[in-house]
Amino acid sequence: MALTVDELRGLFLFQHLEEHQLRWLAEHGTVETSPAGGPVLSEGEEATCFFVLLEGTVALCRTIGGERVEISRTDHRGSYFGATQAYLEADVASKSAYQMTVEAITDVVMYQLPADEFGPVVREWFPMAMHLLEGLFFGMQNTQRAVGQRERLLALGALSAGLTHELNNPAAAAVRATAALRERVAGMRHKLAMLASGAIDPATLPGLVRLQEKAVEQVAKAPERTPMQVNDAEDEMVDWLESHEVSGSWDLAPILVAGGLDVPWLESALTVCASAGTETALRWLAYTVETETLMNEIFDATTRVSTLVGAAKQYSQLDRAPFQVVDVHELLDSTLVMLAGKIGRDVEVVKDYDRALPPLPAYAAELNQVWTNLIDNAVAAMPGGGTLTLRTAREGDRAVVQVCDTGSGIPAEIRDRVFEPFFTTKDVGEGTGLGLDISWRIVVKKHHGDISVESVPGDTRFRVALPLTAQPAEGAP
Repeated sequence: MALTVDELRGLFLFQHLEEHQLRWLAEHGTVETSPAGGPVLSEGEEATCFFVLLEGTVALCRTIGGERVEISRTDHRGSYFGATQAYLEADVASKSAYQMTVEAITDVVMYQLPADEFGPVVREWFPMAMHLLEGLFFGMQNTQRAVGQRERLLALGALSAGLTHELNNPAAAAVRATAALRERVAGMRHKLAMLASGAIDPATLPGLVRLQEKAVEQVAKAPERTPMQVNDAEDEMVDWLESHEVSGSWDLAPILVAGGLDVPWLESALTVCASAGTETALRWLAYTVETETLMNEIFDATTRVSTLVGAAKQYSQLDRAPFQVVDVHELLDSTLVMLAGKIGRDVEVVKDYDRALPPLPAYAAELNQVWTNLIDNAVAAMPGGGTLTLRTAREGDRAVVQVCDTGSGIPAEIRDRVFEPFFTTKDVGEGTGLGLDISWRIVVKKHHGDISVESVPGDTRFRVALPLTAQPAEGAP
């Protein structure tokens, strides 16, 4: 069964076509029916037909997070769906697929046109319009791809700057400590020469060496003290040094106290070696304490550098397989390290991790991009400081990660648009509007998961649900 020319002219889509064009449509199209409750076409299948609704009601659905979600519903006569991109160049159109699932809510009657016939004739009828439409279609695709790459480069630049800053601090500390250590070692050699010159009985030297070893042990277990306790200990140390006629006691006291040495320790040292009370011996011990402290600083600084490099390696996943089983907490922690410079001191980070959560099969580097986008947005929402909470939990066969902030929240009227491409609430130049769109595609398209947001002033929560038994998806997001 087919429609007549007059019936086709009554549809808004075809009302301005010429007589011969309407006759072509009448000759090549057919009227089809579909019962209520069944699919008219399914998302992902090859786009072979162009449909125009004549009677009934249909629902357009998308698969999101493994669930079918209704996007819209219509009973408007003349609504069209299916191979809506049949007008594209033949090689592109032939590879296209249905972008949505269309379900028949009631019994529906549709006019059906074969896409491989309808597409070429539309290009023949409207050549200029086709050039404009193709330019718009491919232009938008290329623009989104280019801006997406730019977004990634900007994020990489920001992360690199932050990592460089984080690396600079411990590296500079190690350089400073090394320079100071060189001076202290030279001073120790000088004091050792004075000791060996005969100023102190050689028989006492073994005792002083043993005290030196004990001083090193004391540095390793130096107690944590409050500023007030440090001041009291330094005052007591100054009084003791002056009572033993040691010059420059105000310079020596902070060094000895910082190394965990106190007056009772020095008193016990005198019982072991009487020469320990002399200025030369005390300065030698001070050099020992200071060199040990400096070596600890160098160790801490280089360990920090190593930790940062390890976090960067974990974040980038450069030495890992693209699809692997990972600990989501390691991914979150490495992202926090990479963003430490941007998070700053005004934002308190709270980790509420469910450590019983099993390993997650995932594209780790791309999930790190999701965490980066969500954490970056959360920090941007709290310009005056606040609390950033990372929470993990298990819900059935899914791992759930929440990124929460105490910012001003997302207004209800735009909440449904935050995952749209190019939509952003940031000022001009501060965002491209692709961060959450990229995150949505990574989570939903590539991991078959789900991402959503709940927001009220003071409590915004982005929720990412990921299957614990996911299979690798084909293609990049």
